[in-house]
Amino acid sequence: MSCWIQDPSRASEGLKADLIAVLSRIENQLKEEGLGWVNVLYVHLYISSMKEFGLANEVYVSFITEKKCYLGVPSRSTIELPLVQAGLGKAYVEVLVSNEVVKRVLHVQSISCWAPSCIGPYSQATLYEDILYMAGQLGLDPPTMKLCLGGPRAELELALQNSEAVANAFSCSIYISAIHFLVYCSAQLTSSEKEEIEQTLKSSYITRLDRSKGGSYPTVLYVFASDLPKGARVEVKPILYVPSTDDWVAAEETETGVPLPAPSKTWTDCTAPYSALRDSCCQVHTTGGRICSAVVSITDDIASKICSAAGQLHHGEENLKIMARFCAFQIAKTLADNRFSWDSVTMLRLYYSVDLAVAADAVSGAFSEALAELAQDNPSMRTDVPFYNVVPVAGAGRSACANDIMACELLASNVSSAKSIPAEPFAVTPA
Repeated sequence: MSCWIQDPSRASEGLKADLIAVLSRIENQLKEEGLGWVNVLYVHLYISSMKEFGLANEVYVSFITEKKCYLGVPSRSTIELPLVQAGLGKAYVEVLVSNEVVKRVLHVQSISCWAPSCIGPYSQATLYEDILYMAGQLGLDPPTMKLCLGGPRAELELALQNSEAVANAFSCSIYISAIHFLVYCSAQLTSSEKEEIEQTLKSSYITRLDRSKGGSYPTVLYVFASDLPKGARVEVKPILYVPSTDDWVAAEETETGVPLPAPSKTWTDCTAPYSALRDSCCQVHTTGGRICSAVVSITDDIASKICSAAGQLHHGEENLKIMARFCAFQIAKTLADNRFSWDSVTMLRLYYSVDLAVAADAVSGAFSEALAELAQDNPSMRTDVPFYNVVPVAGAGRSACANDIMACELLASNVSSAKSIPAEPFAVTPA
């Protein structure tokens, strides 16, 4: 579930007021479901200014405490995004929730030599039902807790080392178990620095992957944030599959889940041109029918092929609907091809560039409409409650050197019941 302030006619009262309102709303939603903060596995905290990181932490700990989270506080990532520009107030919170109170966390609070301590009230990683959700890792030197020298390349290399140290604490490795890598980059990076980061990830990570146990390469998505904690240039956030047994062969041979119903002829005819573009826009990772991660990107080139010739590609209500339909089609096909149902979706995010110059609710509305069309062929697919998050960013894509118009991030699981289900945006009435 997620929550944000939305009221175009209302001037924000500041990050503190907005974050209190958002966390209060989420807390009430959890109570309505018979849950509490102890059920929260992961928190994405998006704020409008990293200068207020300390204030955000103060508000955060007034809600999410160790007493309430007796199994350990949730893991977390915090980045600065252009929320105000997208009409989302100054705070946006997304939480990953489980119905069961069973999890294992790593909470490094003291300074050590093996891994950085947490720079906020969160756990370094949370393991739930064979999936390890890791907090965002910076290029911090563990003994000093300072950003390393040497620029983006050095920061990324150390962030990978820190990620590996955290993974090792759970008896796994990012070189064997990773299913998805989200790489946050500072929007201030130069073109050459972006290229350097992508090449470093390939040389220091991709080429070192252990493929002896089969499986596809982990998916990678680059997201450009207005700012990162401590002024970092790069941050990595891996998701790992850590099965309770080491029977990877069995996992590769297992097929679970059921295929989705065939789409209607109307939908098929409407989306027929999209199939030919699949290889150029999609990256998919699967593990034995148990886990599926995917990244879908709409580049300028793809937009020029699917959108109306009239009008600017980045603007216009009709083109926005076409791009949303394209993303929905690719996500649906990914699930169907790999025998996952919509109920297996753990997380679905739609990142869009603020260069589109549209409010987040317009993007959300277009995506909801596209999903509603899909639901006509799939009665079990719920559309009364949104199950995705729309996130405004400075840029995103499968390449660090590209600034795609839209990018989708999917995680589906047939072994985990955790869900990231959005709440409706709400307005706060001034006192």
